[in-house]
Amino acid sequence: MRSDLDIAQAATLHPIGQIASHLGIEEQYIEPYGRHMAKIDTAAIHGPRTARYVVVTAITPTPLGEGKTTTTIGLGQALAKRGHRAVVAIRQPSMGPTFGIKGGAAGGGYSQVVPMEQFNLHLTGDIHAIGAAHNLLAAMIDNHLHHGNKLDIDPYSIRWPRVLDISDRALRNVVVGLGAKGDGPPRQVGFDITVASEVMAVLSLASDIHDLRARLGRMVIGQRKDGTPVTAEDLKAAGAMTVLLREALKPNLLQTLENSPALVHCGPFANIAHGNSSVMADRVALSRADYVVTESGFGADIGFEKFVHIKSRVSGVTPDAVVLVCTIRALKAHSGRYKIVAGKPLDPGLLVANADDVLAGCSNLRAQIANAAIYGRPVVVALNRFPSDHAEEIAVVKEIAQAAGAFATVESNVFAAGGDGGQELAAAVEQACGQPGAFRYLYDLAWSLEKKIETLATTIYGASSVEYSSEARKQLEKYTQLGYGNLPICMAKTQYSLSHDASKIGAPKDYAFPIREVRLAAGAGFIYPLAGDMRTMPGLPTHPGAERIDIDAQGNTVGLS
Repeated sequence: MRSDLDIAQAATLHPIGQIASHLGIEEQYIEPYGRHMAKIDTAAIHGPRTARYVVVTAITPTPLGEGKTTTTIGLGQALAKRGHRAVVAIRQPSMGPTFGIKGGAAGGGYSQVVPMEQFNLHLTGDIHAIGAAHNLLAAMIDNHLHHGNKLDIDPYSIRWPRVLDISDRALRNVVVGLGAKGDGPPRQVGFDITVASEVMAVLSLASDIHDLRARLGRMVIGQRKDGTPVTAEDLKAAGAMTVLLREALKPNLLQTLENSPALVHCGPFANIAHGNSSVMADRVALSRADYVVTESGFGADIGFEKFVHIKSRVSGVTPDAVVLVCTIRALKAHSGRYKIVAGKPLDPGLLVANADDVLAGCSNLRAQIANAAIYGRPVVVALNRFPSDHAEEIAVVKEIAQAAGAFATVESNVFAAGGDGGQELAAAVEQACGQPGAFRYLYDLAWSLEKKIETLATTIYGASSVEYSSEARKQLEKYTQLGYGNLPICMAKTQYSLSHDASKIGAPKDYAFPIREVRLAAGAGFIYPLAGDMRTMPGLPTHPGAERIDIDAQGNTVGLS
């Protein structure tokens, strides 16, 4: 089979105006970026919701991923082939992973968003605008300290790093202000990757330009020496930041390989932030389509839970159905008998028929079906097919999934066959969207922060209790006193386990879930407890993907995956 890039470069793309017209988006709302991409003016939000809303999530993934984005795009293509106006809404990838070990995030095979090179690299510059706005605030913080610190900011309390959209471990901890007195006071700081910025989370949750401005103003960068919070509004930075983000607030319109519409907008991290594309993109699509298919980051215990408790609460829109992606190789890995390492060949045992290994790993499938179904909407399990899968293994997955309460369990072949390979999945999703049932949240915002944390830990992660460090308890008490106790929880934990520990595979039970620290994202509107060590600036592997990316003799991009 040809590479993803070869398939994408051979595609016949329609003019972007034609894609917009299919959704009924009038010409005055389209701002073309070349022939095949456009910004959509936020005034294009048109009337009430008309679309069915489908969220694609997954079991706990391996480092290779399980094809969630590919399934999202393929399902959108399949629904379009069935005569629906179907829109895919996904995140924009960071260039850090693109040039690192993961590669791009435009889907794969015959289920991709194109043009693939632009999608995976600069797109329309939104991430650069986010980086500029974030770093403007960082510069204004240090400038304020240099010019006398009239707000009486405690320099040791400042939690606002610089950002860069490239993985660079050497920048995790740096010192600024070295040199002459005019270079500012020396201070230890660091860099995060841009998609980990709270500005990214704010942009993705903003409902309009005024909401964006208000959220940016509420962002807390540290505290005064008396313990009260210091905000971007206090530093008079929020207005200029909003101006920098004016164009970035507009969703980006692209297309799939089969020329159905795709909205690509925002890309917040899924382990430290909420890991979903923007509210604005969904609002445009929901008012003009029959089906909107979006995805949430990582597994149902992280991205989908945050979709429900953060994004849905902000947007006021809840899903009609959930698609849970799994693969045979991931289920085998959850048996504990194999290890999958990105960049290294697969263990040959993963390719040999072994229904017992699949059965052992299905503990994770059961747990994630329960996690996805707990909110009251039907769950369709999509088994993302690989040529190495065997009939007896597939039969085990279908039997376990149905017994665990899945509405349907279907095989998906959208990687190799595009929309044609997703017809069974699309039919199941259509049926699931028509099922009765009331949507419900797992916790009430009026509950204490501790009760919300403990509900997630015991209900979603399988823990028996929560252990707080003394620092975490002080922080929870302080945030409550400051009036932030009614915010939702955005748990920062590993994506590779239901628990806090990446080595605990399958479905760990009856353990203590540790909270070592609790942080505030007041602009984004959530509290994020830290369980385990979270890296917000990745490093490059021994042989990063950037080594393979180049141009050929004709000037075409090669090596991008």
